[in-house]
Amino acid sequence: MEQILLQLAAELKVRPAQVQAAVTLLDGGATVPFIARYRKEATDGLDDTQLRDLEARLGYLRELETRRAAILKSIEEQGKLTPELRAAVLAAPTKQELEDLYLPYKQKRRTKGMIAREAGLEPLADRLFADPTLDPRAEAQAFIAGYEGGLEALTTAGFADALAVLDGVRDILSERWAEDAVLVKQLREWLWEEGLFKSKLADGKDETNPDHAKFRDYFDYDEPIHKVPSHRALAVFRGRTLEILDARLALDEEAVPGTPSLAEGKIAIHLGWSHAKRPADDLIRKTIAWTWKVKLSLSLERDLFTRLREDAETVAIKVFGENLRDLLLAAPAGKRVVMGLDPGIRTGVKVAVVSDTGKVLDTATVYPHEPRRDWDGSLHVLARLCATHGVNLIAIGNGTASRETDKLAADLIKQLKAIAPDAWLDKVVVSEAGASVYSASEFASKELPELDVSLRGAVSIARRLQDPLAELVKIDPKSIGVGQYQHDVNQGELARTLVAVVEDCVNSVGVDLNTASAPLLSRVSGLSAAVAASVVRWRDAHGAFRNRRQLLDVAGLGPKTFEQAAGFLRIRGGDNPLDLSGVHPETYPVVEKIVAAVGRPVQDLIGNSDVIRKLKPDAFADERFGAITVKDILAELEKPGRDPRPDFKVARFNDGVEDIKDLSEGMVLEGTVSNVAQFGAFVDLGVHQDGLVHVSQLSHKFVNDAREIVKTGDIVKVRVVEVDLARKRIALTMKLDAPTPSKGARNADNSFKPAARGERYAQPARGGNAGQAAQPASGNAMAAAFAKLQGKR
Repeated sequence: MEQILLQLAAELKVRPAQVQAAVTLLDGGATVPFIARYRKEATDGLDDTQLRDLEARLGYLRELETRRAAILKSIEEQGKLTPELRAAVLAAPTKQELEDLYLPYKQKRRTKGMIAREAGLEPLADRLFADPTLDPRAEAQAFIAGYEGGLEALTTAGFADALAVLDGVRDILSERWAEDAVLVKQLREWLWEEGLFKSKLADGKDETNPDHAKFRDYFDYDEPIHKVPSHRALAVFRGRTLEILDARLALDEEAVPGTPSLAEGKIAIHLGWSHAKRPADDLIRKTIAWTWKVKLSLSLERDLFTRLREDAETVAIKVFGENLRDLLLAAPAGKRVVMGLDPGIRTGVKVAVVSDTGKVLDTATVYPHEPRRDWDGSLHVLARLCATHGVNLIAIGNGTASRETDKLAADLIKQLKAIAPDAWLDKVVVSEAGASVYSASEFASKELPELDVSLRGAVSIARRLQDPLAELVKIDPKSIGVGQYQHDVNQGELARTLVAVVEDCVNSVGVDLNTASAPLLSRVSGLSAAVAASVVRWRDAHGAFRNRRQLLDVAGLGPKTFEQAAGFLRIRGGDNPLDLSGVHPETYPVVEKIVAAVGRPVQDLIGNSDVIRKLKPDAFADERFGAITVKDILAELEKPGRDPRPDFKVARFNDGVEDIKDLSEGMVLEGTVSNVAQFGAFVDLGVHQDGLVHVSQLSHKFVNDAREIVKTGDIVKVRVVEVDLARKRIALTMKLDAPTPSKGARNADNSFKPAARGERYAQPARGGNAGQAAQPASGNAMAAAFAKLQGKR
C-alpha cells in the first residue's frame, strides 16, 4: 500500500500525505464531493477532478497488486519462481506486462510445443539453435534412431520421420520465443509506433447500400495506429462489428518474396541470430517466420486493437462526461410558467403547462400538421392556455416536426404580442433526448400517474427548461444523447463516469431539501436511492423540513450519512439562515465565533461583503477547522447558496430555414451547441440535422480540443460551408470572415483539414450574447392581454 501511495503521489504530482489522507477518507466511506468541499484541510485542497483521478487509479493499482500476488503464488507452486523472475513480476507497472511475464507459466490446453517437449525434442531444438552448423535432417534422423522408447512410441507421439521431428523443433522454439516477455513488449511498442490501422469494405458488401454508405470514409482508409482519433477508431470498430468493414494492422513495407519482413528481422535481432548459410539457418529462418505469422502477428494485432479501442473509449467516455456536465449545468430558466410542446405529425403536438415550481397546470393535444392541418385551431388552444396560466416561456422538443412546431410557436407569439406588445413571451428549442425514456419510467408513472405516457414527455420538456439539472437526473445519463458511439464503449466504465458527473454537478449546485424529487436527492453525497425515498416520505408525512437536524429523524439516515449529505442540502425559510447556505452544520460553531466577533446577528452578516472581507480566516481557525475551511465559510457567508450555472439565454433560429434543403453555402445562422467532440462541435440549427463545426473551423488560432472554444448549450453564430443532402451532413464554420476552405482539403471523416499548427491569427468574436432573453414582465398583465384575445376569438 505504501508503494501505491507513492506512485499515486508521483502521478498526480501531489504530496504522499495528501494521497494518504484522501485514500483514508475514501476507504472510510466519504464521497468525492464531500472530501473536495469539506475536507480540504485534510487533503490540503485536492479538488474533485484530482480526487476522481485518484479514486480510479487507486482501484486499478489495487487490482494490479492483487493479480501480482496471485501470479507469484501460482509460479511458486509450480516450483519455477526464480529471484530474477520474482523481481521482474514485482517491477511490472501494468497488467499487460504482468500477463506477458506470466504467459509461459499460465495453465493452458496442450499445444504442439508441449507435445514435442513431452516426446523429448527440447534438447534437439536447443542444440540446433545453439549450433546452426549442425545438419537438421541428420540430427533428426539420429534422434529417431536413438530414441529410448523405440520407433513405435515415437510414431504414436506423432514424430515418425525426420520432417515431423523438425516440425516439433519448430513448435518448441516458436512457442518459447512467442512467450518471451521482453521480445513481445519490444514488438508491441514498435508496432504501436510504426503500424498502420487499415480498413476496407468487406468482401461481398455493396458500397451503394445506404446502411454501408455511412462508412464510406473507411472503405479505403489507413492511418498510423498511434495517431488514430477516437471517433475514427470507434467508427471502424463499429463497421467491423456490423461486418461492413474489414480492419487489420499492417506495416508500410514492400513485400519481397523470399525475404524476411521487418517484424521477422526484429525477432532475429532480439535472438542474436543472422542467416550465414549454415546447415540449420534455413530451419531457424522458417521458425522465426512461423513465430511471427502464426504466433505473434494476430495476437499483437489483437493487443493493439484492444489498446486502440480502450484509448478511444476513454476519450469518448471523457467527452460524454464533459458534455453531460455542460448540459446538467446549463442555464436554468428559473421560476417561470412554461409551456412544453412535444412535437409530432400524425399523433399531434402534446402540450403541457407547468407552474413556476414545476407543477402540472394543464395539458392538451393539438394537430397543426398533417393530416389534420388545424393550424388556427391549434393557435387558439395554445393562446387560451397562455392566457389562463400566464405562460411566459415555451419549450419545444427538438424531435420530429420540431421546426414546424417552432413556427407554430412563433405565430402564437406574434399574435399575442400584437395584442399586448409589452408582454414577455419567448420560445426555446430544447433537446428532448431521454424524454420518452422518462415518460415510460416507473418514476414518471408514480410522479404523474394521472397523465398519459405521451403527455409526460411534454411535462419533461417544460421542466428541463426551468431546471435542466433537476429534471435530467430522473433519466439514465446514457439516454440523454450527448455522447458519440456511446453503445460501443465499455458500458460499466461509462456508467461509473456518468454517475460521477451527475453526482458532482448536483452537489456543486446544491439541492432544495423541501422540493427535490427522490431521483435528485439520491444524487446528493451520501444519500442512496432508499434513503432519498425515506426523506421524501418523511417530508410527505411531517411537512417541510425546518432545519437540517431534522434529517436525523429520517429512517435509515444516521450520523455518517448526515455528515456526508447535510452541507449540500438547502432549506429556504427555515429556522436557521445558515441552512440555506453551503456552510456545513459541523462548522456552525465557527460561524458563532465569527458572529460574536463582529457583534451582529447571523442574518445581518450573511451577504454583507463589507464586513466579511475585513475578517481574517486565521483569527477563527482552531485545531479542527483551519484557515482553509474558515476561508470557505466566509466565502459562503458572502454569497450564500450561490449557483455556479450561467444566466439563461435564448437562441434565435432564422425564419424560413426549416429543413436541411433550406440551407445554402454562405448562409449565416445562429444555433445551439448540442454536442462536443475533440474533432469539433455539433450545432442545432433547427433543421432536424445538426451541423458540424470542425475543430479547425472553430477559431483563427490553433485549437487542439473543441471544448477549448465551445461547450454544450452555448449559443453560437455559424456560416454554412457545405451541405451534403445525400449523406445529410452540414459543414459549418465559426470563422465568419474567413474564406471558404478548399473542398479538396479533407480529413478521413470528410471534415476540413486544420491550419498548420504554427499559424497565428486573432481570435474571432463568438456568438452567444445575441438573442438574450429579457426578463418577463408581470404575468398578470400578460394574462389580461391574452384574455382579450380569447374574447375576440
